[in-house]
Amino acid sequence: MRIGIFGTGQMADALGTQWARAGHELLVSGRDPAKADALAKQLGAQSGTWQEAADFGEAILLAVPAERVPDVLGQVDALRGKVLVDCTNQAGPTGTEPPPGTPVAARIAALKPEAHVVKAFNLAHMDIWRMTPPVFGGRALSVPLCGDGPAALEAVRALVRDLGCTPVDGGGLERAALLEATAAFVIGLWFGGLDAQAILAPVE
Repeated sequence: MRIGIFGTGQMADALGTQWARAGHELLVSGRDPAKADALAKQLGAQSGTWQEAADFGEAILLAVPAERVPDVLGQVDALRGKVLVDCTNQAGPTGTEPPPGTPVAARIAALKPEAHVVKAFNLAHMDIWRMTPPVFGGRALSVPLCGDGPAALEAVRALVRDLGCTPVDGGGLERAALLEATAAFVIGLWFGGLDAQAILAPVE
């Protein structure tokens, strides 16, 4: 699969590294062309502008800070038929709840209604995505997905499996707000030094 990566931070690095290892073709874009070029070389990929990454990718990983999403998407033409993977979170470093208003995934869908937005990869720290594979107690990490397009969801399921993880259908894109709220809640627990995973009883 051809994947355009919007962003040059730790999530772009971690997920891009795994997808490059799985044989996907990548093109990295970022606000700083030098950083995009450096990450691309590290991944054995190409680098380019936001528009070049958008044109290149069958799927596009949106891995920029949530507050920068409107600006970045405003710099590219229509993403008709593209799979737009949203891994963003609004929670700050203290784990506070997201500010009132429309969730990020819904804003992305409103900005690019011609794209197929899928919320995924927002519940784990970037270091988890560097694991090969992320397995805990003999059980692969589950990755919930929220989206409306069957083909787009299947494409992202494949990307999840390439990490050695298990895709979990979380419902339509309207349920992405629940994923974002879950991230805000558990990040607050983690920053408090608590074991967020322990709040859910295992299913026998």
